Amino acid sequence: MRVAVSGASGLVGRRLCAALAAGGHTVLRLVRGAARGDGELAWDPARGQLDPARLAGLDAFVHLSGESVAGGRWSDARRRAIADSRLVSTRLVAETLPRVASRPVLVCASAVGFYGDRGSEWVDETSPSGRGFLAELCVQWERACEPARAAGLRAVSLRIGVVLDPAGGALAPLALQFRLGLGGRVGSGRQWVSWITGDDVVGAIQHCIVTPSLAGPVNAVAPAPATNAELTRALARALHRPAFLPVPAALLRLALGAQMADEMLLGGARVRCAKLAATGFAFRDPELEPALARLLAR
Repeated sequence: MRVAVSGASGLVGRRLCAALAAGGHTVLRLVRGAARGDGELAWDPARGQLDPARLAGLDAFVHLSGESVAGGRWSDARRRAIADSRLVSTRLVAETLPRVASRPVLVCASAVGFYGDRGSEWVDETSPSGRGFLAELCVQWERACEPARAAGLRAVSLRIGVVLDPAGGALAPLALQFRLGLGGRVGSGRQWVSWITGDDVVGAIQHCIVTPSLAGPVNAVAPAPATNAELTRALARALHRPAFLPVPAALLRLALGAQMADEMLLGGARVRCAKLAATGFAFRDPELEPALARLLAR
């Protein structure tokens, strides 16, 4: 296959490009600034620049580009930057792909933040969106794929959970905190964490590319979500460290702002991977404790 990847320098993008190349596929990495060699394609979403001629023969476009939601307090300017980095680039991709004769599938990142804070309620791809900045952002993000769908292309919005990977994301700073003996639950610990390992995110993306029945929202989460307290205990056991220093909700709201703390750390959703399960996707890491033991033994 010939696959284009935006956000190729990110945690998931790096793993995906490596896995595709190892599988004998041709990878075209989208880069800001000058391209270096045939394996890169320069683009500029802010200026609407993406050359469809360079995408000739493409089988799939995996769109992972976007500013980190955890990169700083959510000021008005920060929220605009987070939203624009996703919506502008996604619209450009969705408007460009219909001009590519090979009719590539679009797999576009979204997030389980779509569901908002749902307590202990189970949600799946048929559930309505929640409330808050992240939920509203995900709704708009997925709508930005509509030009591709309207043109008859298959488009998947991959609602990715909390990615556990020792190379980065949420796990690296958490593991360090526990290794220093500073680990503990966050807030009440009752909020649900719908997680997935980096290896399984990459596998899920490849599964979406080659599975014609998958379109629209697809939850990329492991089959066994955990509460924050369960995650804390599993992480402590995997690292053979204590977990007795809980982080008070009030402290998080003071440090991050109430909205960011509530949406990112103190709330959560118990998400089912209904579509992946129905299409036979085999998780490498379906259970939390064995997953953490494997990842942290590296």
